[in-house]
Amino acid sequence: MIDEWPIQQIARLAGTTSRTLRHYDDIGLLKPSRIGAGGYRYYDRDALVRLQRILLLRDLGLGLPTIAEVLARHVDERRELRKHLGWLQQEQQRLARQARAVEATILALEGDERLMAEDMLDGFDHTHYKDEIVERWGADAYAASDAWWRSKSDAERKEFAALHKQIARDYAAARADGANVAGDRVQAIVARHVDWLNLSAAVTGGPITRGRLLGYGDMYVADPRFAANYGGVDGAEFVRDAFRVYADALAAG
Repeated sequence: MIDEWPIQQIARLAGTTSRTLRHYDDIGLLKPSRIGAGGYRYYDRDALVRLQRILLLRDLGLGLPTIAEVLARHVDERRELRKHLGWLQQEQQRLARQARAVEATILALEGDERLMAEDMLDGFDHTHYKDEIVERWGADAYAASDAWWRSKSDAERKEFAALHKQIARDYAAARADGANVAGDRVQAIVARHVDWLNLSAAVTGGPITRGRLLGYGDMYVADPRFAANYGGVDGAEFVRDAFRVYADALAAG
């Protein structure tokens, strides 16, 4: 007997939605092993292995088109999963270091003890992303992004983050008001968002183009780390749809 799991169970276990899994099917990224009565989808072991790889790649920030390209390569899945496991173990260690650092800070504050910078900031060094960036985009991309970030003062870094937070709040307000993604209000927010992305051209790979903007939109929806910035998947889809309108205008212009 072949083990199979229904779409709702897989969606719940994977922390996603049935709609997302159906979308993966529609674009050819993840086909169910069987479609039962009423079009109900079921997934077997091979499908779950593929889904696991999709989720891992998504957590690395890859957009759906790039994930499809990666999965289309004829590679040893076990070897690729071992690479992912190594990255996850590194991330687990980094988070454990951060937890210990925060715990030590709380204890020091409660005891009015001296705070040591080395202890407080253990695990927070942004360079822990170096291997991931180098593997995905090359050493030059990491060098450029690292140099750009280090060139900023603390005030500039805070301002950069604050600009994006305000953009995200404006998206949320527009969505709550039922604003049309193609309307002037939302498109003005997108224009500011594009300006913000262009501030970090050394990191993003150059000025925003139509293709790059579409890629960001897909990534925001696919990656929960980015979707969280916009209130979750629904908010990220709102931004993605607004990006598509703006991108079409770029192409027309």
